[in-house]
Parts: sequence; C-alpha cells; structure tokens
Amino acid sequence: MSVIYLIMPIALLMGLGFLFAFVRTTLSGQYDDLETPAHRILIDDELSTPPTPNDKKGNA
Repeated sequence: MSVIYLIMPIALLMGLGFLFAFVRTTLSGQYDDLETPAHRILIDDELSTPPTPNDKKGNA
C-alpha cells in the first residue's frame, strides 16, 4: 500500500508533462498541416537544374 504513495505523484507528474508538451506543440502550429508532408513524396524533383561538368567538388 505504501508503493501507491510513490507511484501516484510520479504518474500525475508524467501526465501533466505530456499534457504540457501536447498543448505547447498545438499552440506552436505543429499540427496545422497534416496532408502536405504526405503528398510531398509524390512531387518530382525534375524541375531542378542538373549539375554542369564545371561544378566538380574537391578539384581546385
């Protein structure tokens, strides 16, 4: 029975910590756009310019 006096405050502190983290991320706008990252994988990257032969790295 004495273990409950140790576990209950720890559980309440953990619950309040997770609630604080959820409210903080919600207010910062992290969950505003849930669809764009899922569709971003479907976008082709062919619009970027290919590297030219003069763009070699490491050769000075």
